[in-house]
Amino acid sequence: MLTFEFKMYAIRVRPQYPKPYQVRWKVGIKPHAQSFPTKTLADGRRAQLMTAAHKGEQFDVETGLPRSELVALTPQLTWFDHAKDYAKMKWDEAASAKGRATRADGLASVTAALVKDTKGAPAPAVLRRALTGYAFNFSEHRTPPPEPLAAALTWIASKALPMPALEEDSETIRVALKALSTRLNGKRAAATTITNRRTVFNNAFRYAVERKRLTANPLASIDWSPPPTDDEIDWRYVPNPQQAMALIEAVGKLGPRGEHLQAFFGCCYHAATRPAEAMNLRVADCTLPEAGWGVVLLSGSSSRVGSAWTDDGKSYEERGLKRRARSSVRDVPIPPELVKLLRSHINRYGVGPDGRLFCAAQGGVLLSKEYTEVWKEARKVVLTGEQASSPFAEVPYCLRKAGISFWLASGVDPTEVARRAGHSVAVLYKFYAKVLDGKRDQANALIERAMRTATQEPEGA
Repeated sequence: MLTFEFKMYAIRVRPQYPKPYQVRWKVGIKPHAQSFPTKTLADGRRAQLMTAAHKGEQFDVETGLPRSELVALTPQLTWFDHAKDYAKMKWDEAASAKGRATRADGLASVTAALVKDTKGAPAPAVLRRALTGYAFNFSEHRTPPPEPLAAALTWIASKALPMPALEEDSETIRVALKALSTRLNGKRAAATTITNRRTVFNNAFRYAVERKRLTANPLASIDWSPPPTDDEIDWRYVPNPQQAMALIEAVGKLGPRGEHLQAFFGCCYHAATRPAEAMNLRVADCTLPEAGWGVVLLSGSSSRVGSAWTDDGKSYEERGLKRRARSSVRDVPIPPELVKLLRSHINRYGVGPDGRLFCAAQGGVLLSKEYTEVWKEARKVVLTGEQASSPFAEVPYCLRKAGISFWLASGVDPTEVARRAGHSVAVLYKFYAKVLDGKRDQANALIERAMRTATQEPEGA
């Protein structure tokens, strides 16, 4: 245990001993002593201890040594060692494959920067791959790294900074913050990527403090903020109802795969599902009457993250609804248009062995690459050349944004829209501010009209 409680005594002379000059001091309540053959050596040692105390160093109660000497004598754990320990702890603690991959990316981005020097460094892309795919990946299905990646790991192990160095110079932390803010090509990373990486960096430091590897979190004293994010959706690139319906209709005319995926895209728009939620939809989750509105129950999603990050070696991960307990279920009423699409889909294609409505061409879970390719073809059919070359309706997720904004524009209460969309009202206001502002103006006009009516004098008064 380290403490500032330090007391130095005068040198004791004991002529009967081979080393007659004894330096004595006390740390906390524990006395310590060290003997020397000459007074000069004893005076020197006493001066060292006094200097450490005057510098404000803490002393170790058990050994009596100042912190600087204790660190020098202790085999030093490096940032690379600590980062691997942290990644392993989180790997076992939280089994989310997506979280594992995100954490590995964050640790890799800063670990490459926290080195003594770059002499003999491997190519940045090689080092990043070695760190992400091997140093911070603990999958049972992982194979040994090929020689170039193994060499990169040997290099980083020899060059990594010792943990105490991270507390000594704030510029070291700034170098790491710059690294996590930059892509391998030198361009600035996306704002969400920077925020995620910084969060991982901060959490790794918190773990270091918990394990007594650092006395404090160095990030707390750094004047640095992540770049601002423009959370509000850019409505220039969100299709209106006519365009969304045209894109879905076009998908159904793109051959067998398009016909099979038309109802999938219909779910993204009419039920505002995330693509990963639609991938997980099963026939048992659907109430599809012959006429009128139906209901789909959303209880999870299937996200493709790569077999290197899952416990079972599959390339996708089944998990609960976003930001909800794994047992949560969200019921979403669906209009007759989607009911008809789903009934037609089931009648024509049936369902997969596990009851899934949408499967890959070769069977199994539908892959994002597969439905994205179909979406790209639909854009070419429906959009103008200028729109197709822009981010307009660039990804299938835009259908969810279009569906939610259509609900709001139709006058559905924001609380109900948020519930159906599967996020909080606060998130709804954060991302759909422009649509809500328009509805707010309409509401103000209605209130103002009602107030004028209420204040008019009754006839015959």
